[in-house]
Amino acid sequence: MTAEGFLEGRRLQMARGVLLQCIMGGYPESRFYGSDDGDLALVPDAVHIHRLPWSTPPRALAICDADELTGESSRLSTRGQLKAVIARYAARGLAPVVATELEFFVFAPNTDPTQPFQPPLGLDGRREVGFSAFSISSNNGLRPFFNEVYECMAALGLPRDTFMHEMGVSQFEINLLHGDPLLLADQTFLFKHLLKEVALKHGLTVVCMAKPLAKTAGSSMHIHQSVVELGTGRNVFSDAAGQPTATFRHFIGGQQAGMADFTALFAPNVNSYQRLCHPYASPNNACWSHDNRAAGLRIPASSPVARRVENRLPGADANPYLAIAASLAAGLHGIENQLEPTPAIQGEFEVPEALSLPCTLHAALERLKRSHLAKELFGKEFIEGYIASKTMELTSFFDEITPWERRVLAAQA
Repeated sequence: MTAEGFLEGRRLQMARGVLLQCIMGGYPESRFYGSDDGDLALVPDAVHIHRLPWSTPPRALAICDADELTGESSRLSTRGQLKAVIARYAARGLAPVVATELEFFVFAPNTDPTQPFQPPLGLDGRREVGFSAFSISSNNGLRPFFNEVYECMAALGLPRDTFMHEMGVSQFEINLLHGDPLLLADQTFLFKHLLKEVALKHGLTVVCMAKPLAKTAGSSMHIHQSVVELGTGRNVFSDAAGQPTATFRHFIGGQQAGMADFTALFAPNVNSYQRLCHPYASPNNACWSHDNRAAGLRIPASSPVARRVENRLPGADANPYLAIAASLAAGLHGIENQLEPTPAIQGEFEVPEALSLPCTLHAALERLKRSHLAKELFGKEFIEGYIASKTMELTSFFDEITPWERRVLAAQA
């Protein structure tokens, strides 16, 4: 839209079905979004109208809510779903607080998708080979890129906590400061968009796939969650003596109750399960533990005021609005129904069958399809539409034969 049209308050409308568009560009049957495929109104959030600092000539971006023309939020909108979950907490006098940890890879341009990604050439003319975890070296030659990333974050009002080189080859992580869940989802979305745009300016490719490289760590989007009392800001996970509360236990119990049903919301792509099914600190389970990274739900070491639950299942490829909404909705379900968690696990452990999660997109979608809890918390329209879109993507994947199949199976008798 032109700046003039935007400033005049001209309403921008969009076909309802676009909210269910699959990643290849197609759409499920129109019955999933209304046979008329009528319009939605895109209503800008005044807090999120941003001049894009990397853009020449000047451009701006506005994060919008997708509302029905009657005024209510569209049930197909993931941002709307998150706002509804936050409102359910508020009705109980509570406010969730979250922080996201986003991992991503920085690669050289990859013009042939049949070839593996490669890290950029370093200042010494060589490529990283995997020995740089938590390094402060700038030998990778990415300092100019990251300097512009930091400058653009500041211009967009995105506060950052820590930035580090992660375990993978040319893999990095940012920790965003904790706060309101909607704000953190918006910031996570903006940061991913910023990363890709700035990378292009520097002749690089940023990849937020869950598992872009074989035999190395995948990229997560861990979600740290606590709940505070409206008005006082008191963390309801800790009592006056600094001990865990029943609310804390019930929140964990709800997380455990929802993780298998919601796996397809946390791990939305075929590639998501490449990350979850390999033992690189990516637990595919609903166990919980105090400071054990092998558990899907980890309680980080912290003071009582900062007591929180880390959901380690979502990947960097997850929709931040939907992943945060699903995790918080599961926790609230536990609080409302006073669900008790299983005993905490520590050290080396085997995952009980009851706490194992789907390990393929097909299995996750089948579990979501059978979930009464998902339809209760997010509505039948959203869940059925989401499954329809993701089923199209899965079908498209199975329409192709992979290089592994040609390499390994072609010679078989």
